[in-house]
Amino acid sequence: MEEKELVEHIYKDASMGSYTCMQLLTDLKNKDNKVKNDLENILKEYQDFEKKAKKYLKTEMPLEESFMTKFMAKRGIKKEVTKDNSDSAIAKMLIEGLTMGSLEIESKIKDYEKKVERDTLKLAKDFLKFQEQEIETLKKYL
Repeated sequence: MEEKELVEHIYKDASMGSYTCMQLLTDLKNKDNKVKNDLENILKEYQDFEKKAKKYLKTEMPLEESFMTKFMAKRGIKKEVTKDNSDSAIAKMLIEGLTMGSLEIESKIKDYEKKVERDTLKLAKDFLKFQEQEIETLKKYL
């Protein structure tokens, strides 16, 4: 049960990260932002973790974020990009999202580290490491 909960959390977070990155890239399509290359790399990583988590869950379909959650995220991103689409503002928005995700997975790791298999724990720790590394990468834009 704990294995499934931890992997579902990774899937859900990676899925939402993918969605928001794609939305952000769409909103920045005709803009000349240097941060777009890093954003594309983050998207690829989120998609990779999404696939790994889905593969781990095998035939069980993981839960997605609700339509309302995605809709609100989309509106929030559009509002922020319209207000300020500078690399600094975009990096700040990404750092905030990655920080929330890293805090959540770090908490889950602490809760489950003695209850899950080593490979599941490694997936969670790799996900945390990815988020922390991307936060550091994006700081150059602040």
